[in-house]
Amino acid sequence: MVKYVLPKKVAEIRESIRSMVIRGAGKIARSAVKALMIAAESYRGTDVKDFVSYMDYVANYLITSRPTAVSLPNAVSYVISRLKRAPISSVDEGKELVLKVGSEFIDYSLKAVKIIGELGAKRIENGDVILTHCHSTAAVSVIVTAHKQGKVNKVYVKETRPKYQGLITAKELAKEGIEVIYIPDSAVRYVMKDVDKVVIGADTVAANGAVVNKIGTSVVALVAKEARVRVYVATETYKFSPRTVIGELVPIEVRDPTEVVDEEFIKRNPNVKIYNPSFDVTPPEYIDAIITEKGVIPPHAAILLLESEYGWVLTEYLKVLEETIECDADHLPYP
Repeated sequence: MVKYVLPKKVAEIRESIRSMVIRGAGKIARSAVKALMIAAESYRGTDVKDFVSYMDYVANYLITSRPTAVSLPNAVSYVISRLKRAPISSVDEGKELVLKVGSEFIDYSLKAVKIIGELGAKRIENGDVILTHCHSTAAVSVIVTAHKQGKVNKVYVKETRPKYQGLITAKELAKEGIEVIYIPDSAVRYVMKDVDKVVIGADTVAANGAVVNKIGTSVVALVAKEARVRVYVATETYKFSPRTVIGELVPIEVRDPTEVVDEEFIKRNPNVKIYNPSFDVTPPEYIDAIITEKGVIPPHAAILLLESEYGWVLTEYLKVLEETIECDADHLPYP
């Protein structure tokens, strides 16, 4: 693939996503789309094919910043797939299309969060004490909407080591006048006896309804199940992974050891290996419902939503898969 010189702002956005300055699957998706729009506006050539190739290069550059959150490739694909399928006759037309589709995605993403908040609040009852983990704009929307309806006054927020994303959630909820109790991750089982509902976000939802989210989510869900506390996942549909329909696994990102301990500790203790996985997988059996902008669904209905939202993508995946199988069959050592 030809290498292109990219705008400085695009590189800055990618680095912010990679280093987790930009956090949360929804914010990552919107930021990536914004970077595509900036890249399109900055293109100075006149060749349509080269423009599409350039945008493809930018898309791949952005996608490689974080391997787990499917919102990133889905958001980028939302823009690039429409660019590739459109019968554009000039670079200006291509730029217009990217800006239009990009704006559409960002608007949709923000509206989706509001709708999720409204639908999710219906699942909360008067006086419920909520527990949440990490930082999710969609989960915060559910909790804040329920609070404005007079249903929620107290929320337990887990610190979410090693990056302490729980602090972001705690600040946002406290600004809304909600009583926030900030707890260490290890206290989740101790406080669960006081909790009525768990509301969390998602980075990726697989075809079988399993949820990939910030490390520690599966522990929360397991403890909640033991305590018979309902677990709700609030997430936009663009976090559903079409690739999992054909059996692909979601890669779990392993991050820098210095997020857990400092470099001095590593130097002085060479025999201590630091393992820092950023996400874990929560089985669908531990989740009561997934709240999306399209409606509230049971986890095992994820495949139906994927078919309705990503039907054309699945067709393309299956076509590629069939071609690969046929190609391999030509080289089998038997007829």
